[in-house]
Amino acid sequence: MRTVNPTAAAVTVAIAGAATVAATVAAGRFASDAALKAPPGKPLPTEPRLTVHSTAAGQITLTRALASRRPGLYGLGGDGSHAVVGPLLNAAPHSADTVVRRLERVTHGTLEAGDKVWFTPGVHIGNPSSALGLDHADVDVPGELGALPAWFVPAARDTWVITVHGLGATREHPMNVMEFLHRHQFPVLDLAYRGDLGAPRSPDGLNHLGETEWRDLDAAIRYAVRYGAERVVLHGWSTGATMALRAAAHSAVRERISGLVLDSPVLSWETTLRALATARRTPGALLPLAVRAAQGRTGLHGDRIEGAADPERLKVPILVLHGPDDTVAPWGPSRRLAERRPDLVTLHTVRGAPHGAMWNADPAGYEEALRRFLTPLM
Repeated sequence: MRTVNPTAAAVTVAIAGAATVAATVAAGRFASDAALKAPPGKPLPTEPRLTVHSTAAGQITLTRALASRRPGLYGLGGDGSHAVVGPLLNAAPHSADTVVRRLERVTHGTLEAGDKVWFTPGVHIGNPSSALGLDHADVDVPGELGALPAWFVPAARDTWVITVHGLGATREHPMNVMEFLHRHQFPVLDLAYRGDLGAPRSPDGLNHLGETEWRDLDAAIRYAVRYGAERVVLHGWSTGATMALRAAAHSAVRERISGLVLDSPVLSWETTLRALATARRTPGALLPLAVRAAQGRTGLHGDRIEGAADPERLKVPILVLHGPDDTVAPWGPSRRLAERRPDLVTLHTVRGAPHGAMWNADPAGYEEALRRFLTPLM
């Protein structure tokens, strides 16, 4: 019988152990990429791909799924295409496998049977002039990493609204509310920040879920004040809402901030990272590794975001638009925030809406809540 060399056996075990550790670390990094490398303008992993079955005059037939049955008005993204779809058409012939929605318009490309598409909260593409017919200027906001492109839509008031998108979106997303804001005479500064197309990359090339990006929003506040804003309202979606909270807590010009509008705010980055990693089919056992990997790669610390949202530290009125169907940023923290500071925080609950799509699920209700909130701040 051949004798096993103890030294060789120990080396073999060590190599195998090292390989296992390396594979585990790599798996944690890959899982954390779901949040830290979420590309602007691309669907989050929580958004399922659907199949176009057919189109006809004013209607589109899609795969039956929870996503395709959502209430409201949505963009429909595809490879090289974009359309806008409205509510379900209950009078149309549905089947066990399909649903029929109103097809509002095809804004780019074509839709053919067999195409793979996904729902997106972004209803408009282009810029405020081409998409909405609103006069606008392309401006550069001086940021700490370089020039930040932004769209400025002028109006009469000296209270500006600065809009900032979140995960998986671009500055086209805030155009959903831009007509409303313009109708009420609020100048709008719609910001692209680090990592966006045309903006500087973050030094490590990663999303920091608002923890460093808020400094770009701070630069936008300074820009607005420099060019005539007496006060600003920050309107942020997802991690953009996190940026707004951080700016309100830490900006040197925070006294100019008169209110915050937080749509689907990410108030626990760990919960959001876990949700996105799970959507990428990361095994549950690896989720703590994904959190640790994110901390190691970016320096993220939950206490900083939680500190910015500390109910005792809030100083300005806040409108939170959120709902129980958000699986990326659960609304429990939003609800608790409103319960603890009813003097400052108003929660507008939106049901049936995925992350970042509170306006889409109920545009009229969203805009009425926004009108009521903004009226005293005019």
